Amino acid sequence: MWLIWTILLGILAGFIASKLVSGSGKGLLMNLVVGIVGSVLGGFIFSLLGLSAENLIGRLVMAVIGAVVLLLLVRAIKRA
Repeated sequence: MWLIWTILLGILAGFIASKLVSGSGKGLLMNLVVGIVGSVLGGFIFSLLGLSAENLIGRLVMAVIGAVVLLLLVRAIKRA
């Protein structure tokens, strides 16, 4: 059951981050990848700040923030 929630949270976080950064979604698989990698990145960023997310909404916010940072980094690298 944990894996299903992780996948759904990853898809949702990737979709929200894609909408925030570029205005459109990236497709189901790319949203999943961006969301999961963003969740790991968000967890790292939050731990550096001494914060943690314990509930579903907090984890979604953390994953979206990490996914937005990831998409902005990818955009910056592509322009360089």
